[in-house]
Amino acid sequence: MTVNLEVSEGVGTIRLNRPPMNALDVATQDRLRELAEEAARRDDVRAVVLYGGEKLFAAGADIKEMQAMDHAAMVVRGRALQESFTAVARIPKPVVAAVTGYALGGGCELALCADFRIAGDNAKLGQPEILLGLIPGAGGTQRLARLVGPSKAKDLIFTGRQVKADEALAMGLVDQVVPAAEVYERAHAWAARLAQGPAIALRAAKESIDTGLEADIDTGLAVERNWFAGLFATEDRERGMRSFVEEGPGKAKFL
Repeated sequence: MTVNLEVSEGVGTIRLNRPPMNALDVATQDRLRELAEEAARRDDVRAVVLYGGEKLFAAGADIKEMQAMDHAAMVVRGRALQESFTAVARIPKPVVAAVTGYALGGGCELALCADFRIAGDNAKLGQPEILLGLIPGAGGTQRLARLVGPSKAKDLIFTGRQVKADEALAMGLVDQVVPAAEVYERAHAWAARLAQGPAIALRAAKESIDTGLEADIDTGLAVERNWFAGLFATEDRERGMRSFVEEGPGKAKFL
């Protein structure tokens, strides 16, 4: 399989496995969507790590495959491409991308679908589609601009240049830079910590933030308000408040 899902300690690792460059061909895109939807459904998966391996995350789309497609073919395929990545972005659980080496084109767009990005000090990220006479087609023009702002997004997309880990950190494209050998360990630890948290509240927080970013503030506040009230019907809320009153803050166990 070009993408695998492995579960440990409540963390589901979605690992790209298409040597040598993890090129995101049609089969890989479809498998990615399938496993993202599986991770979203499974109760034993409480957080997710996106990982490409020790050497690189993903170098982008399969250009030879795309070269053979005409306009009509891409009209059909373009929606499926976006839906594969959107399935990852909509996993209702915390998602962290563990980025080593290259994360270019579709690889960068996949990392953008995560809630948090931990990069190795050897990472290089970018959206080089303009160098092919194209633009990002898997959400890059939208998610990148929302993450780093329109000016920085236009810089990367207009020029197609790659940025190293330190510049990616400075512009907010990644959230942490660590030695390359420690990337997966750090990402798994981040995910495992959140896997111990209140699953419904984490889902509520993620949906409220993501929906609010795509809507006006009144709509965002309404989503927040509805989730906030709804959480008062959960066992986790009862457990968390009882623990706070009886034991002090930060000691509640949600599993």
